[in-house]
Amino acid sequence: MRIGELARRTGTTARALRHYEQAGLLTSERAPNGYRVYDAGAEVRVRNIRYLLDAGLTLEDAGFFAPCLDGDMTTVQPSPEGLRIAEERLAVLEARIAAQTEIRDRLRHALRGAKVRTVA
Repeated sequence: MRIGELARRTGTTARALRHYEQAGLLTSERAPNGYRVYDAGAEVRVRNIRYLLDAGLTLEDAGFFAPCLDGDMTTVQPSPEGLRIAEERLAVLEARIAAQTEIRDRLRHALRGAKVRTVA
């Protein structure tokens, strides 16, 4: 299938697919006219790359999951390195969430105080 069809089937863009290819996560052949042509397995691979990116991993991180990208990501056991990376990303996300929650709570408290002073 050509790049536009793969993009439509996976809900991504041709630009993203070229980026995945540049990162070494996706491969294509070239048709005689120079167009990229992907095999049927590319759809699963792209969906799995998107799954990892949506989970907070980077394209570089996704490379550590390369052996799992052609199957069902939810049932394949990742490598120890893949698990380590996922745990690191989770820790970063949890720290960001905690920091944002603290900021939200301070802002909420400040707004409550401002409303009380305005009413009085």
